[in-house]
Amino acid sequence: QYPAYTYDWEEQWGYEELVSNFYAVDASTSLKEEYMNLDELLYRDLSVDLEAEGPQILIYHTHSQEAFADSVEGDASTTIVGAGEKLAKLLSEEYGFKVMHHTGEYDVENRDYAYSNSLPEIERILEENPSIEVVIDLHRDEMQEGKKLLMDLQGRPTARFMFFDGMSYIRNKGEITYLENPYIQDNLAFSFQAQVTANQYYPGIARKIYLKAYRYNLHLCPKSILIELGAQTNTVEEIMNACDPLAHIISIVLNGEV
Repeated sequence: QYPAYTYDWEEQWGYEELVSNFYAVDASTSLKEEYMNLDELLYRDLSVDLEAEGPQILIYHTHSQEAFADSVEGDASTTIVGAGEKLAKLLSEEYGFKVMHHTGEYDVENRDYAYSNSLPEIERILEENPSIEVVIDLHRDEMQEGKKLLMDLQGRPTARFMFFDGMSYIRNKGEITYLENPYIQDNLAFSFQAQVTANQYYPGIARKIYLKAYRYNLHLCPKSILIELGAQTNTVEEIMNACDPLAHIISIVLNGEV
């Protein structure tokens, strides 16, 4: 499969061009100019060691209770957890990665503490599985009722998705020192390369990369990414259909083929 669209990277890609083409910056934060270096974003090597023993990719869900328009009550396979299972299967069976899918629930009582609840468990998994190089926190977004994140992809109704980064930085206040993330540039390279790949192979499927103030546990390893797959207004079928292009996009980035 060849890209439907290609970028001319010889053009001028300064701060303004990169932000306007690729990012949606939440009012809670701001994006430092130092992070917007095309060499750091596009050419940082994110390939994984395919020969490694043990899992290379961890997929988990800070918000495991997120469901869709026609999810079946009590059936996790019809929620974001089911989408994680499909994504894990595709990355494993179609693309040859070793994938661990963690289905721990951290938002059952209260969503507000889900990130702090999940952190110790994800840290433990990474400590016990040092071969893991990639951490994907898979969510779905929340939209106004009646608004759908949807496109027709090769005749299939397919949910659109969004890559997401936390900046550990509050506009007007500065760095959030207690939420340090030494891997922000790596995180940004991962989401940028995924976005470029999505735009080239599946134009329109990826919304702009969303940047928010906090950390969202993206500090656990350099190749960490948070993905918002569709929203509550999408059907399970639309979400599952989106896992195919998403797996393809991730495989291109992790094979160093961007």
